[in-house]
Amino acid sequence: MVKKVSVLGTVGIPACYGGFESLVENLTKYSSDDISYTVYCSSKSYKNKEKDYNNSSLIYLPFDANGIQSIPYDILSMVGSLFRGPDVTLILGVSGCVFLPFYRLLSKSKIITNIDGLEWKRDKWGKFARKFLKFSEALAVKYSDVVISDNQAIADYVRSEYNVNSRVIAYGGDHVMTNKNTGVVPQDYYFGLCRIEPENNVEMILYAFSKTDKKLKFIGNWDKSQFGIRLKDKYSKYSNIDIIDPVYDLSTLFDYRANCFAYIHGHSAGGTNPSLVEAMHFSKPIFAYDCNFNRYSTENKCSYFKSPQELIKLLYSDSDLYINAQNMKSIANRRYTWEIIAKEYESLY
Repeated sequence: MVKKVSVLGTVGIPACYGGFESLVENLTKYSSDDISYTVYCSSKSYKNKEKDYNNSSLIYLPFDANGIQSIPYDILSMVGSLFRGPDVTLILGVSGCVFLPFYRLLSKSKIITNIDGLEWKRDKWGKFARKFLKFSEALAVKYSDVVISDNQAIADYVRSEYNVNSRVIAYGGDHVMTNKNTGVVPQDYYFGLCRIEPENNVEMILYAFSKTDKKLKFIGNWDKSQFGIRLKDKYSKYSNIDIIDPVYDLSTLFDYRANCFAYIHGHSAGGTNPSLVEAMHFSKPIFAYDCNFNRYSTENKCSYFKSPQELIKLLYSDSDLYINAQNMKSIANRRYTWEIIAKEYESLY
């Protein structure tokens, strides 16, 4: 018997934005024959509106899936899903969960919600937005049949805050291994990749490298905010720092990752970060910001920093980087492949 699953809360597929979109892309790619997905997509993000993709039905709504419009976007997705009668509703993120009590009342569908990485704690939100997102999170936990945490640290929070046990399922990262058969010549640069936001400690990383002769290539959406524009203007003047505008092509990103000496990961929030588990597949040493999210993801087996001084010390350290790199690859193969992740989601359905 085919199980119908509605997926709400993402920009949509084909993936063109971030972690949740890559998740849905690969859940549908590795889907079993007895799962039928319907994915709600933002018409604002797709010129070519395909009706199906990866054997999944796509439905488009006229709102942005991020920012303030994510609230009506998610609510309208739930309303649409009511009429389709799915067996399972998979909600990714909590911004529209103010409507979830009504959806629960009107639908016979089982509800699974991935609450993301404590969105209300992010520095980019103002006071009102934080309170709203925290309220939505509480409703999501209360009215879902299953809550998914993408990191054990998030699960610990859900348990302590709401007295609810959540299911820990991370993200895959092996989709980035696009050019496996090409020749790779490791170079002497360090590599960073993220959205340019304060909680990703971009400024700390750039400052540290500006005090060294070590080369850094850093990809991000620098021109999206005054914060990013300021950092780009200040640190692009350093000859050892290469500020690179967003790159979405996986083959190009493969070359950056495969040829670097080591990967620098500054995220301090958000649970299991997709960019981290992607980097772990490349058998490269990883220097990660020291927080419980990153320590859980890397099983305490990479190198950690919490200040510019600590990062500078790591850059000149004689620690065994080969062991660091091999540990990252081993963990990635064991925990962060999409085939494994898809099976874990389907076991919940």
